[in-house]
Amino acid sequence: MDKRPIFLLAGLLAADSLLADAYKWVDSEGVVHYSDRPEPGAEVIDLPEANTTTVRRYNRTTSTADDSTDSDTTAAPFRYESLAVASPAAEETLWNIEGVLSVQLAVTPGLQPGHQVRVYFDGEPRLVSGSSFQIEEVYRGVHNIQAEIIDETGKLMIRSQPNRFYVQQNTVNF
Repeated sequence: MDKRPIFLLAGLLAADSLLADAYKWVDSEGVVHYSDRPEPGAEVIDLPEANTTTVRRYNRTTSTADDSTDSDTTAAPFRYESLAVASPAAEETLWNIEGVLSVQLAVTPGLQPGHQVRVYFDGEPRLVSGSSFQIEEVYRGVHNIQAEIIDETGKLMIRSQPNRFYVQQNTVNF
């Protein structure tokens, strides 16, 4: 893709105070062009004023006990960036686990105090402790696992993608 039209448009927008007019036209191959020089069949583009922002800085010269509580209430709410079931991996086949599934979750940032992990193993919800745990009585077959983190009030914070995995068991022929 030719990036020159994009750079040209960005230059036009940045320097609208220097340019009197901007033009747009479409060539015979359907490619849109922008220029500061008129071409046959070009239309004049009316560019908007540039956005400006004024930043005000406030200096606090005194500190009180109320200042610390104000900053706590204005802080942005906590958010998890990611949650994934790291083990077992999606579409992984596990052999001879003897009925005990070891699960490892990848949480970024780490699990916060007061937050709980709820795991759906084959559709059945269960609360677990932490991001590394075991599930008992997991036998051969196809299984699904998904995790979510809930806060102190039970509000859903984040949910992982579901992982499907397989458990196989060797058999002994007599």
